[in-house]
Amino acid sequence: MGTQYLLDSNICIHFMKGRAEVVDAIRKVGWSNCHIAEISVAELLFGAECSANRDKNTELVEAFMQNVHIVPFSVGIREFCKQKAQLRAKGELIEDTDLFIGAAAIASGYTLVTENVKHLSRLKGIQLENWIKRP
Repeated sequence: MGTQYLLDSNICIHFMKGRAEVVDAIRKVGWSNCHIAEISVAELLFGAECSANRDKNTELVEAFMQNVHIVPFSVGIREFCKQKAQLRAKGELIEDTDLFIGAAAIASGYTLVTENVKHLSRLKGIQLENWIKRP
């Protein structure tokens, strides 16, 4: 089994919008190697609920979820607590949702694919990739 990837919510949104480099990267690594954290499901569905095209976007999220394994919330709880305590001691806290996603990646041994490298790189032991090319 090759490298396993946990896709951050922002990467999932880029995929659903058809962003070429994300679509190509997922094809290259294979759907079977892509996962999302359960907390990302909540973020994506909340975003759909708040959007101007609620029904269409909810359908997009639900279709996307059919293609990836969803990592349960409970997988990263212990890692979340450990990482949050370390970040707190350094005065470098990050958003809890980002921390839960990062903790799920670490606990699962997955590489986290995210645009939020700046904050998530604070987590000890995390492996990160950014599939978004910005000018």
